[in-house]
Amino acid sequence: MSSTLANGDFSSTPSATQSVRAMIQPPPVKRARSGPMADRIFGWIAKGAALFTLGMLLAILASLTISAWPAIDKYGLGFLTSTTWDPVKEEFGGLVMIYGTLATSFIALLIAVPVSFGIALFLTELSPAWLKRPLGTAIELLAAVPSIVYGMWGLLVFGPVLATYVQQPLQAAFAGIPYLGAFVSGPPVGIGILSAGIILAIMIIPFIAAVMRDVFEVTPPLLKESAYGLGATTWEVVTKVVLPYTKAGVIGGIMLGLGRAIGETMAVTFVIGNFNQLDSLSLFQAANSITSALANEFAEAGEGLHQASLMYLGLVLFFITFVILSLSKMLLAQLRKNEGAKT
Repeated sequence: MSSTLANGDFSSTPSATQSVRAMIQPPPVKRARSGPMADRIFGWIAKGAALFTLGMLLAILASLTISAWPAIDKYGLGFLTSTTWDPVKEEFGGLVMIYGTLATSFIALLIAVPVSFGIALFLTELSPAWLKRPLGTAIELLAAVPSIVYGMWGLLVFGPVLATYVQQPLQAAFAGIPYLGAFVSGPPVGIGILSAGIILAIMIIPFIAAVMRDVFEVTPPLLKESAYGLGATTWEVVTKVVLPYTKAGVIGGIMLGLGRAIGETMAVTFVIGNFNQLDSLSLFQAANSITSALANEFAEAGEGLHQASLMYLGLVLFFITFVILSLSKMLLAQLRKNEGAKT
């Protein structure tokens, strides 16, 4: 070893090389740790942000209630069951708008959830590697399309197609059949509740599919590989491994899409018909929604009951969103409770 050091050959002596490098390299610079004051400031900022959000929520609720109070005082809960909407006589009821909002959102979820689930399942389990990225990017790009473009496309392109190739054949097939005939009645103009629901479904599919795909990818590969090793099919792996593991994220994605559908304004305004009467329960019946009524009438509403009734509709929409969110939380809590019971 001494001859090696004398000749300057350190290749055969790793310990000597490391000691020489340690002497040459400067010692690492120690970073000063932040003190408790920095932690307190960070905690105050985080707490302030949370309280600010809660304060904004309460302020919105208070402002809606104050603005809608004249209508609340006059109509009470009867506003929710009345179908009359006559600004000239100052008689207002919100049942038509509430029904249109709930019906179109339900149709949108009924279509979007299975389609989004299929898209997420294909991208995570079945798609070839070369197709995952471009297909995922294309689906996400649908979320960037402005809502007014969806509305114009629905009114000018999709509406006539729906009237010609869906409504008219259904009316011919169900003519004279009780109940079924009533569900497809109405003039074949391509606008109405079904058209608005389908447009909303197209709009919320990218949101739900993207969330489902992300949460499916979070599932540990070991769990899926173990199921496959035991002979499970792809459907069994998804339904018995992936979905139970990611149920919170899946329900969150569905609630995100539902919130998007309930709050959508421009696309629904183009294709729902903006009709403030409820003549029948036909899927092709022109109707109205809370958001489209606010968009169409708020700018022209005078001070008094008309404006207060519109604010009452906004307050109802606020509570609909709150109830849906509460139900989703209760559903998740029940699912966790059932898991504990099974174990």
